[in-house]
Order: sequence, then C-alpha cells, then structure tokens
Amino acid sequence: MNGTDAVHGDKRVYIDKQSPQAYRALAATAEAARTVAAEAGLDRTLVELVNLRVSQINGCAYCLDVHTRAALREGETTRRLGVLAAWRDTELFTDQERAALALAEATTSPADAPLQEDAYALARRTLSDAEISAVIWVAVTINAFNRVSIMSKHPVRGGVPRQ
Repeated sequence: MNGTDAVHGDKRVYIDKQSPQAYRALAATAEAARTVAAEAGLDRTLVELVNLRVSQINGCAYCLDVHTRAALREGETTRRLGVLAAWRDTELFTDQERAALALAEATTSPADAPLQEDAYALARRTLSDAEISAVIWVAVTINAFNRVSIMSKHPVRGGVPRQ
C-alpha cells in the first residue's frame, strides 16, 4: 500500500464531484444528444432502450437503475425491459428499435469490426442519417456516463431487496 492508499483507503473519487466542470460539459453533451434524437423523431423510449442496452453491456448498475426508472416513466413495459439483453431473440422490438440497438452495441464495442459493419448495414436499411447520428450520439454519451459511474462506484440506493 502506498502513502496515497493509506490516506484515502479504498474509497473511490466521485469524479463528477471532483471535476464538476468536466461533468457539466458531459451533461451538456448528453442534453445535446437528447435534443438531436428528438429532432430526428426518435421516441424517448427508444433513447432509454439505447441507454439501457449500453449500460447492460458495460455493467453499470447505477445507470441501469436510473434509465430503467426513466424508461418506465416514459411508458416502457417491464416485459420488454426484462428481455432487452436478448432483444435479437424476441419479436417484441420494432425494426427501428432493432437497428438502434445494434448500432448502440457496435458503438459500445467499436473494435469489433464485423459487429460494426453488420450494425451499420442494418441501420442504413432502417434509419435515416439523422436517426443514425442521434443513436450514435446517445450511445457515445451513455458510454461516457457509464465510465464515470463505474470508476466512481456510484451506489444504487433505496428500496428493500425482495425475498
């Protein structure tokens, strides 16, 4: 254990609180992405599905909690949320949602070239240029928020576990 560890222990730095100017810039980018999505005609539930799928891939409990609640507020069903991780294996998602989810996954794993090419081809058949751009921006911003929350170890609080 070095001297810094001895002073700070295992407590993580909440980087959003430590560097609020950077966090505000990220929040402004996310707000711009939501505006772009709305201007492209993307439904808010689709935006939340993208946020959730990316957060599932990244394993961000905090963002999963926030965006599950947001999706439910927007009218998303628990059934679709429950099978979101296996969206390819259901008939519960529209062609537009499938294209957006594939593109969000490719944005989250950009080193997977075949995934990226397949997702982009699907998006090209289904989404407009404005929708493609909006989905990618939403995926980029939630990926960034996932990393902020994961590295800060933002806790999921509240509620009593069910037996």
